[in-house]
Amino acid sequence: MKSFFFMLAVTFATTYGRAQNGNINIKQDQKIAELLDIYKSANSDTEYYTIQVGFGSSSKAEKIKSEVEIDFPELPARTVFDSPTFRVRVGRFKKKLDAERKFIEVREKYPDAMLLKPKKSTK
Repeated sequence: MKSFFFMLAVTFATTYGRAQNGNINIKQDQKIAELLDIYKSANSDTEYYTIQVGFGSSSKAEKIKSEVEIDFPELPARTVFDSPTFRVRVGRFKKKLDAERKFIEVREKYPDAMLLKPKKSTK
């Protein structure tokens, strides 16, 4: 019984003695964080009007996107997943007037199109 407690004490002492404690310090230039913030704000949809031309399943949305790219090659088209459907959106308009002009043109070909207002920033 004494040997059991002795072995237990030795095991505990070696385990505790070998435990590693450490700190990790990551040094990052502040400009990297600033550049990431600029990149995120430039690529966000929060400040742009867009036109939604259709929605549906993944395959239907891809078909609509292909048609839109043929009909309006000057407008960037993308598929966005907004549960439970995929939505096809085109354009990035900074000014409402430009968006409304293009919306009239798009709506002739896609009568179900909707002009989407910019989302308000939550910063």
